[in-house]
Amino acid sequence: MKTKYILHGGYAGKPHKNNDKFFKEILKGRQKNLKILLVYFAKEKKDYKRKEEEDVFQFEKNNSNKKLFFEIAKRKNFVKQISRSNVIYLHGGKTMELLLALRDVNNLKELFAGKVIVGESAGVYVLSSFFYSKSLKGVFNGLAFVPVKTICHYVGKNSEKFKECPKGLKTLLLPDFQYKVFYIDTKK
Repeated sequence: MKTKYILHGGYAGKPHKNNDKFFKEILKGRQKNLKILLVYFAKEKKDYKRKEEEDVFQFEKNNSNKKLFFEIAKRKNFVKQISRSNVIYLHGGKTMELLLALRDVNNLKELFAGKVIVGESAGVYVLSSFFYSKSLKGVFNGLAFVPVKTICHYVGKNSEKFKECPKGLKTLLLPDFQYKVFYIDTKK
């Protein structure tokens, strides 16, 4: 079974032609009804409503003919919410908070199997094997669901930071408003 991962460098909520393509990519497929789980674990709770409004606007703006259902992830119901969703959107923010929340979920990769998993900034970092964070000042391990070494908000600096990482992993340098799609075989 293939899982579709869409990794975005940052600022997906801002108006930009590449962001329109990004949201259209998320919505691609044959299903007419999509359940979208918005994961804001890397954000402050006070920002949830504003982020939800931005997300719903972007999805609806780029929707052709699908019926979309949105839900905000809650830690206590997260596994059930994943199981009933088609799209899981991991937002940016505080990378380590998101990483710690996701590490607590047993069999997360299997729960994601066959779904569309979207990461933006911090969401990309947790899905990657390794990531360099300028704000955290270092290279860190992600969950390794996508076998890449990643820098989001890339502006032409810091790719040399991966020299201590294992060889053989592709380096993914994602500027703001850019995204990359991966299809990964996953056992369920």
